[in-house]
Amino acid sequence: MAIISAGSAVPQLTLKNEDGSDFTQEDLTGRTTVLVFYPFAFSPVCTDQLQVYEELLPELAEQNAVMYAVSTDASYSQIAFKEKLGVTIGQLSDFEPKGDASKALGAYFEPAGMTNRALVVVGPDGTVAWSHLASSPGELPGVDKVREGLAAVTA
Repeated sequence: MAIISAGSAVPQLTLKNEDGSDFTQEDLTGRTTVLVFYPFAFSPVCTDQLQVYEELLPELAEQNAVMYAVSTDASYSQIAFKEKLGVTIGQLSDFEPKGDASKALGAYFEPAGMTNRALVVVGPDGTVAWSHLASSPGELPGVDKVREGLAAVTA
């Protein structure tokens, strides 16, 4: 399955916020949103990724953008992971039905039953402005990829 392409409307989806409330495609309107898909809480590359991206948050705020990290982990695991890392990036769980939102966006790695490593930048109008799917779940897209995605919103 291919990652959702730029210019596509975000499909119907439901993820769970850390507090258990629903996060839907309507929550992706009004500001730029960077969705960071990662395979598993507490895995080495995911740990590095969220710590590196945490440093980008002030830059995102200057651009009226927000970042969320998405995995198929349960919210409890994501919260523990976030607290252990000391990061503030909001966590969205795609746990049940497992991977439905990730599948809809093309960010699911079916062979392992987990979220692939991917980035999807959604513009304020709710349309995908840019997306990137890593060549493997072990590849960490650097901050340059996030900046590339943000630049696509204003291009």
